[in-house]
Amino acid sequence: MTVHFEDRPDVGGKLFRLDWLLPVLIGVLGLIGVLAILSATNGIWERGAIQHAVRFGAAFIGMIIVAMIDIRFWYAVAYPAFLAALVLLLGVEFFGINVNGSVRWLDLGFMRVQPSELIKPAVVLALARYYHDLPSWRVSDPFGLIGAMLIIGIPMALVLRQPDLGTSLLIGATGIALIFLAGVSWRIITLGSILALVSLPFIWQFGLRDYQRSRVLTFLDPARDPAGASYHITQSKIALGSGGLSGKGYLQGTQRQGGYVPENRTDFISTVIGEEFGFIGSIGLLAVYIAVIAACLRLSLQCKAVFSRMLILGLSITFTLYIFINLGMVMGLLPVVGVPLPLVSYGGTVVLVVMGSFGLMLSAHLHTSSLLPRSD
Repeated sequence: MTVHFEDRPDVGGKLFRLDWLLPVLIGVLGLIGVLAILSATNGIWERGAIQHAVRFGAAFIGMIIVAMIDIRFWYAVAYPAFLAALVLLLGVEFFGINVNGSVRWLDLGFMRVQPSELIKPAVVLALARYYHDLPSWRVSDPFGLIGAMLIIGIPMALVLRQPDLGTSLLIGATGIALIFLAGVSWRIITLGSILALVSLPFIWQFGLRDYQRSRVLTFLDPARDPAGASYHITQSKIALGSGGLSGKGYLQGTQRQGGYVPENRTDFISTVIGEEFGFIGSIGLLAVYIAVIAACLRLSLQCKAVFSRMLILGLSITFTLYIFINLGMVMGLLPVVGVPLPLVSYGGTVVLVVMGSFGLMLSAHLHTSSLLPRSD
């Protein structure tokens, strides 16, 4: 199948037509992240805030560059990108390095790459192209379902082996949501839900490791191990509750200063915001996230091609699940599974991948008049 790139306007014209509301909101989140990391590291810029600012700035430029590239290019490379991410994920099995007991990274010499982060947008790209190419009458037949389940299931299994339960579940949830949005019949969705419930005992016994089972039990009974598995959640709740309505003030968090909440510049960064800016600050952060998600959904509604619409919806779902899972585990509403708060938590690969995903969404909207081939 040949994809032609014709009638491309210049970069200046594209920059003028770009929907700038989304980049502005993303910039606000990046600024919040820098300030929160600076507070989490006791006001010392060199302990992560500068690195986050530099990475965010570079990723922001990269996002705009990705947005400028015609959506027909991303359609053409959807499957190769998925296969490349899958190869990197397989590479972790043989060449991965151990960090804090988990083997999730590849050391490229000049930087470490976490392929489990790269596979998230790659799965969405592949599924978006798959359902764009699949005739609508085949969406609910066995052939159509098997192809989609392979795109979702193979990465899930590889990520679960690292072990990374949170990312594996996030990939699965995003994939299932896209299958639903593609128009699969309710009978198949109901049957799949029943099979998933029936398989839970087997997943518990053979699919989870001891510490993962311990996290789930701790979630169900937070008082079972206050000095061990429950420690994160207990301290997180204390930090959030101590912030009250308006917080203790920027750089004034006593729980943060005492180092009571582990990982407070990464997965538990929202405890710093909750303690220092209180309920009002936490609601303000949530409002910015909701505005970003709403802006993404607005872009999807304006797209004509199935590929573009599915791409934006899939990446929006991934972003939403990031927020839902992170805030849920920080508040003790979900088990601790190690999912960062996007664009606010400290982390290199996550920032690059999330910003690249926004670039793809902007490209899909900017080039909505580009024609993509379809079989029906």
